[in-house]
Amino acid sequence: MQPYQIISDSSCDLPDDLRKALGVGIVPYYATFDMVTYHKELIDLTADVFYDKIKESKQFPKTSLPPIQDYIDVFEPYLKEGKDVLCICLTAKFSGSFQSANNAKQILLESYPERRIEVFDSISVTGTQGLLVWEACKMQQEGMDLDTLLAKLEIQKNTTKINFTVDSLDFLQHGGRVGKAAAFAGAILNIKPIIVMKEGELFPESKVRGHKKALKTIVDMTKTELEGKKENYRLCVIRAEKERENIAQELIDTLRSEGYDIESKPWSIGVTIGTHCGPTAIGICYIQKHETL
Repeated sequence: MQPYQIISDSSCDLPDDLRKALGVGIVPYYATFDMVTYHKELIDLTADVFYDKIKESKQFPKTSLPPIQDYIDVFEPYLKEGKDVLCICLTAKFSGSFQSANNAKQILLESYPERRIEVFDSISVTGTQGLLVWEACKMQQEGMDLDTLLAKLEIQKNTTKINFTVDSLDFLQHGGRVGKAAAFAGAILNIKPIIVMKEGELFPESKVRGHKKALKTIVDMTKTELEGKKENYRLCVIRAEKERENIAQELIDTLRSEGYDIESKPWSIGVTIGTHCGPTAIGICYIQKHETL
């Protein structure tokens, strides 16, 4: 079998220890607080430091997708080693990273015409993108060739979903995801939105009053959606600021006690997605395991 390297942009939010164990190559996004100084995610700026800076600066940060050269710089060493490349990107509906990676592919194939570069739209973000990358690594470890793996991923990416909530609508409002009036009403009335991420897009699901009810709602939604088939799915809980760690752990413990195959520790929502959802986000992600497709 022709060897291949799995790569993702940093929006996949795989925990550092898992990412290193899997050997996944990463192309970082950039973030700025002043539109002058740009920091590479994971390299110059960790998620926890990023959320601390949000609270200290009281500013809305901006992100920038990796330029074409960054993809070239990550892809090329593997091509020189004689490996093909599979790059799993953030949903193309959120970012131009998919196009940047494809542009890098076209440039590199001129120098490495014997190599193969596949750029894959995950139609996912944060934890679901990370779960998809992890599943790809599992299939690779099982000896699956690239064509078979890609066919599986095309099916599997449509099984992902995130059920999440935020305490504050400020960041979603700033990014144009909710209106100013809705954000204001949410703050006054203690309304917490229930939002889902599926098929590459965000959808408002419902609204509830109070943080505890919001958390119960996303747990209940997940249970209902996976009823009778929970053993076929892998789950993780994602959280933004580190102050959400204990709450996220409680969700994990609840679901694990009921027999769900869920990661034992919360995953941090990184800079790329944290810019848009803000520091108060917490959610449950799931994907169908490749062996059950």
